[in-house]
Amino acid sequence: MEHRVITFRHCEKDIYCFNVPPECPICGQSLLGRRLEDAPVSIPNCFVDGHHEKCSFLIKPTNGSFLREYDGKADLHVGISNTGGVVYNYIETGVQRDDCGWEECISVPLVQPDMYNLINQWDLYLEQFSTADVWLPNRYNEYEHNCYSYALTFINRVLVAQSKRQLSRMEFTERFVVPRTKRASKYITLYRELCRSYFYIADDSQTEEFSSQL
Repeated sequence: MEHRVITFRHCEKDIYCFNVPPECPICGQSLLGRRLEDAPVSIPNCFVDGHHEKCSFLIKPTNGSFLREYDGKADLHVGISNTGGVVYNYIETGVQRDDCGWEECISVPLVQPDMYNLINQWDLYLEQFSTADVWLPNRYNEYEHNCYSYALTFINRVLVAQSKRQLSRMEFTERFVVPRTKRASKYITLYRELCRSYFYIADDSQTEEFSSQL
């Protein structure tokens, strides 16, 4: 289990850590008996267990994990989860149906909780879509016919079935993927700094930046 990131304010600074120390790392003053408004606050983890995410577009590193190995340049892999948390994804050997391996992901929910008709048909749509010849192993191409093509094509099929406008790769990426990956990058940087230094002390400009991203 990864550490939980928390923050508290002291000496007019926001201090990030995994565990609140008994004394302020800036001034050494005891932190016991803090006022309620100064109590530590948990920073939401932007990574989720993809197998607990229903009907979602999921992103993970092709190799390793976001928090430990990802360097911001390595390849990413994407998939679509069904209502049971099985992640459908397209690779060189065809469509895979993974019930493990997606425990640390960025998630983009694709269905509102009250869309009962779509949720009830989701698994059938996904399975039928995935058995089409276009997703056979020999059709795979790393650059043009890959995991992203598979996921976005499925999303657009669902949109068409709902009489909604399809999304281009650029539009989907900019609207739904980029904001989440930027937030994830900030979180990774903060997390790794805490692993090295135990504390991260932000000035006012950094606090505003972190607040907007985290």
